[in-house]
Amino acid sequence: MSGASESVGEARQARLDDCRERLRGLGGAVVAISGGVDSSLLLALAVEALGARNVLAAHATGPIFAKREDDQARGLARHLGVELVEIEAAPLDDAAFAANPPDRCYHCKRAIFGRLKALAAERGLAAVLSGANADDPGDHRPGLRAESELGIRQPLREAGLTKADIRAAAGALKLPTRDAPSSACLASRIPYGEPITAGKLARIEQAEEALHAMGFGQCRVRDHGAVARIELLSDDMPEGVRQRERIVGAVKAAGYAYVALDLAGFRSGSMNEVL
Repeated sequence: MSGASESVGEARQARLDDCRERLRGLGGAVVAISGGVDSSLLLALAVEALGARNVLAAHATGPIFAKREDDQARGLARHLGVELVEIEAAPLDDAAFAANPPDRCYHCKRAIFGRLKALAAERGLAAVLSGANADDPGDHRPGLRAESELGIRQPLREAGLTKADIRAAAGALKLPTRDAPSSACLASRIPYGEPITAGKLARIEQAEEALHAMGFGQCRVRDHGAVARIELLSDDMPEGVRQRERIVGAVKAAGYAYVALDLAGFRSGSMNEVL
């Protein structure tokens, strides 16, 4: 077993070294950070490879993003000693996004990364970097198409770094976001074809924050009109049942009439199952 473990560790280290080499060749970069572990590791590696003065962190804020992610992004930038620029995203003003088609993410990413390209040009930085990893292309990710069209670099994916690699490396570097649960914009909780509104986003965030406060770190509240469909990790379901009354009260207080627990459990991108 130790030989196999060493083999995994050596392969992971080789991928990390490859990523560092790719970053060194850039000279300077704008790194898009969400507050999650993927972009956090990318920012840390960029600072290591290029120096903090040659790296600018950029974080999008707005109603589709949970406020806890804003706090995580700010804390990470302070931790790494890098400048952070926050840009206000307004995807609800774009009818192509607000109508919530299956390629919703494409329109949002295209707008945000277009602004980051302009920012990079203004600051004299050669590249804009995304935290996409080697596992991402296996899911429905229209945002990756927008990144490709705009020439956004994806050093983690290019080096073959997987989610498991990223978690391990973030832990070794003791990044403050190393244990951050997988996340996605709040609009991903609304079924395709159902219009995205500020009111829906607000009640989703309120309900999820209540669940986080109860100790459910990795969870989703899927918005089905009057019904909130809650996804918890399988191991957390017994605790979810035990706290049933608290959960129902908190989720109803957020604006839902009915509260359901999805027995299939948490899975990223569950709204894509109907595609």
